[in-house]
Amino acid sequence: MSRYDKYETFLVEYPQPRVLKLTFNKPERLNALDVVGHRELTYIWRDIDDDEDIDCVILTGNGRAFSAGGDFSMIEQIISDEKVRARVWKEARDLVYNIINCGKPIISAINGPAVGAGLVAGLLADISIVGKSVSITDGHTRLGVAAGDHAVILWPLLCGMAKAKYYLLTCDRLSGEEAERIGLVSMCVADEDLQDTAMEVAQKLAAGAPNAIRWTKFALNNWLRMAGPSFDASTALEFLGFASAEGREGVAALQEKRLPNFDKGSPV
Repeated sequence: MSRYDKYETFLVEYPQPRVLKLTFNKPERLNALDVVGHRELTYIWRDIDDDEDIDCVILTGNGRAFSAGGDFSMIEQIISDEKVRARVWKEARDLVYNIINCGKPIISAINGPAVGAGLVAGLLADISIVGKSVSITDGHTRLGVAAGDHAVILWPLLCGMAKAKYYLLTCDRLSGEEAERIGLVSMCVADEDLQDTAMEVAQKLAAGAPNAIRWTKFALNNWLRMAGPSFDASTALEFLGFASAEGREGVAALQEKRLPNFDKGSPV
């Protein structure tokens, strides 16, 4: 029995020796994550870290999306249920730290929309590869909550504070090519070359010196660990927002496919 048999969210494959490929596998829902999917994406990295049979991981999506964020049922539970909000807040923190602390190098092949926890995993991957037709956006403030999860710990380091502030405050979209230009992703390739490119990189890593690669990742990720207090604050503020009027209005507007009407009274 494989350690990955318990996971419902992913198609698990071994396309090459010592290479694990995880594919978000609910294409009919654009690979959106429900409560189970969010939890599985958070904790699968611990199993991967302990797996002595693999040296690197590819993460991608089945169909035309990478992962279209959390589904509405989970978001509604976060808004309405304090216990669910506290649990998912912990998962959101654990997801980021589990990816950072996973010793195996992670490659993301971002093949379509990437939102929420999917975007977290896609951009926190050690090597992120995006197709040219893909656009990237972090839509937290449009949703009425602070830019939490990976944004504060990662974006300023990858693309600089000026670009991070612009895109995180405005929620403007970046093309795949622009994301590569500003350093938000490792590379942008033609859509038809995406999976082959990810596999080429995986084979290169799997053929390398495993300890040297893992230790290099560990040392480099100390830059992210130093930003841990800022990340912890941002994620707490994000989930505080889900309990606010702005969070409720942002989610309602998204569901009703309209522009949000935020109260412009005195801010807190």
